[in-house]
Amino acid sequence: MISEESKARFAKEVAKYPPDQKQSAVMACLAIVQQELGYVSTESEQLVADYLGMAPMAVHEVTTFYNMYNQKPVGKYKLNVCTNLPCQLRDGGRALQHLEHKLGVHMGETTPDGMFTLQQCECLGACADSPVLLVNDQTMCSFMSDDKLDQLVDGLRAAGDK
Repeated sequence: MISEESKARFAKEVAKYPPDQKQSAVMACLAIVQQELGYVSTESEQLVADYLGMAPMAVHEVTTFYNMYNQKPVGKYKLNVCTNLPCQLRDGGRALQHLEHKLGVHMGETTPDGMFTLQQCECLGACADSPVLLVNDQTMCSFMSDDKLDQLVDGLRAAGDK
């Protein structure tokens, strides 16, 4: 299911902790799985659980608690729009609706071309910068007006087509 290189990376992560606390590497191991496969499947959760000596449900709880772990394949660009209450009060919901209209998908869906997955997320810690969104769990975009959202999507689409 995963490469020997990824298993070696698991071992490096586990080595950072005392032997009786190797479960502490669960988040790093899930990130390694996602980097290789693009998402964390039920089968890969089982693999991580077996490797770390954890109950599969304990691994699943981590996977489902953090929205940085994809539980199914996602588009090339995953757009997480903050819809927590402070952001809702500062147009976070409007930003999500604008993206749904622009991309032609509903929240939680992927565009037919596989380019974009649109999700909502909880607090990104930038309430004063709302509306905010996170691209591919790495790049924070703040003060996202409709024009800025359009520019972002158009720019990512152009970059993705290359």
